[in-house]
Amino acid sequence: MATFDVLTIGNAIVDILSRCEDDFLVDNGIAKGAMNLIDADRAELLYSRMGPAIEMSGGSAGNTAAGVASFGGKAAYFGKISSDQLGEIFTHDMHAIGVHFGTDPLKGFPPTARSMIFVTPDGERSMNTYLGACVELGIEDVDAAVVAESKVTYFEGYLWDPPRAKEAIRECARIAHANGREMSMTLSDSFCVDRYRDEFLELMRSKTVDIVFANRHETLSLYQTSDFDLALTLLAADSKLAVVTMGEEGSIILSGDRRIRVDALKINSVVDTTGAGDLYAAGFLFGYTQGFELADCGRLGSLAAGLIIQQMGPRSLTPLRQAAVEAGIIL
Repeated sequence: MATFDVLTIGNAIVDILSRCEDDFLVDNGIAKGAMNLIDADRAELLYSRMGPAIEMSGGSAGNTAAGVASFGGKAAYFGKISSDQLGEIFTHDMHAIGVHFGTDPLKGFPPTARSMIFVTPDGERSMNTYLGACVELGIEDVDAAVVAESKVTYFEGYLWDPPRAKEAIRECARIAHANGREMSMTLSDSFCVDRYRDEFLELMRSKTVDIVFANRHETLSLYQTSDFDLALTLLAADSKLAVVTMGEEGSIILSGDRRIRVDALKINSVVDTTGAGDLYAAGFLFGYTQGFELADCGRLGSLAAGLIIQQMGPRSLTPLRQAAVEAGIIL
């Protein structure tokens, strides 16, 4: 028996969300729909230009852990914060939702990471992230007992930016596989794939990673092709299990020669796409670790993603388990 269903590893970030017009992105040189890494000076500049904002704990893998917990799963999280006000907010938020989070904080500089997220009228989010303390996550932050007692360990591709995190993730994979557990990753962002294509493919082909999450753009970028069907074929060959999300077109689960299509949740309007992929992964991994059929894992992912894009912010304001029961996916 495992203590945890899913352990997630990621950049511990406090999100600062604000609405803006597309002109604001152009005027401030912000790449729309992408995660832009910025330094401390630019973080202060963008913050000074933001309109009214909402602050909440975020970070891709942190959002996934929160989603797993909201479904009623047992979630744990590794991520580096600093011993400052934003670090205290992040820790409080994780503990309040029932996620096991015990990574020791930094004492001093750099401060806890923050991401200025600008949401345009079409619901698209453009992230501007100062990584701060995140870059200090290292092998010393790996709690071997937690990894060994987690059915699936999942990490975000964004973690391939801070170099010391790579060593920590590889150590987690070693521990997980030595204990009969599985390793999972999300490709995170097509720009991230462009930076680390060869390394991501090596992680998959070496079986360091068992389960891969990606969206259509990331999948095409990974194989440098415009042929989506070919990219899916290559991804299926390179991974034990893969899931590709396609927005309103739903998702495709790749398992050997099987391609399982899952419909997207029908929604009224898109408010904010922040966290859609994170919450899809949460729903899927919750179902997977409970032994659900793959199609139902996908339905849980679609449900969580569809609900999260109808609110501001990446942490669900309503219990996802209740929504899954009402949808008839969880009995």
